[in-house]
Amino acid sequence: MTTLKKGDKAPNFSGIDQEGKTHQLTDYKGKKLVVFFYPKASTPGCTAEACDLRDNFERFKANNYELLGVSADSQKVQLKFKDKYEFPFPLLADEDKSVINAFGVWGPKKFMGREYDGIHRTTFVIDENGIIDEVISQVKTKEHAAQILK
Repeated sequence: MTTLKKGDKAPNFSGIDQEGKTHQLTDYKGKKLVVFFYPKASTPGCTAEACDLRDNFERFKANNYELLGVSADSQKVQLKFKDKYEFPFPLLADEDKSVINAFGVWGPKKFMGREYDGIHRTTFVIDENGIIDEVISQVKTKEHAAQILK
């Protein structure tokens, strides 16, 4: 699980979004970047989290933030999720889990007594110079923007 912490250099990731466009850390130099990892598109918690970020998107833009959602869903699933809820930010379709593993958010989980490997809902706030400013592992899905824009 994640060993990245505040002050660490962010992984130099590269991933494909819902429309096939490549995103990498260097694309966001000079901006603050919020990379939020969510377990599965269109599930209740993930939808609440992404919609809260969408509803506060103008506040993020006003504070020089870019947002990037990441899950292991396919491009098709991410596109449907983005279109359905009109998200103004890209969603990476990290099917090979290269970005997920680079940030260390894949690992054992428990749900209803069952153990399995999956994505831990975690958000990384990266500063203009590619340094991790904050790691949020206790994500409040309905109030996530407030956790970031405090």
